[in-house]
Amino acid sequence: MNLGDRVKETSTTTGTGSVSLAGAVTGFVAFSSVLSNGQITFYCIENGTDFEVGQGTYSTAGNTLARDEVFASTNSGALVDWGEGTKRVFVTIPATFANRGMPQAYTAASAILQGQLLTL
Repeated sequence: MNLGDRVKETSTTTGTGSVSLAGAVTGFVAFSSVLSNGQITFYCIENGTDFEVGQGTYSTAGNTLARDEVFASTNSGALVDWGEGTKRVFVTIPATFANRGMPQAYTAASAILQGQLLTL
């Protein structure tokens, strides 16, 4: 999985196909600055009303993101059929993946591992 910080572009793509990326939002970076052709990333597309979170494949040809798998959306977990207007497309970590294997938290004399306090 390929991720990057502060990756956000706009798109005016309609329908349920690949999304054409139209350039970085001010203060953010483009997908092309962190992804190479054919790399897979997690994404979110939203327009202020509807959203879609999934896994997609970035293509340098046409600067597009294929929407390979949807994890959550306002369309009952299916691809959103986008209408006219500007959407924001960004790299994210879906909650379903972020909640797996929470990191260990350490202090000077103890550690918390899977909710259990351990003495070192």
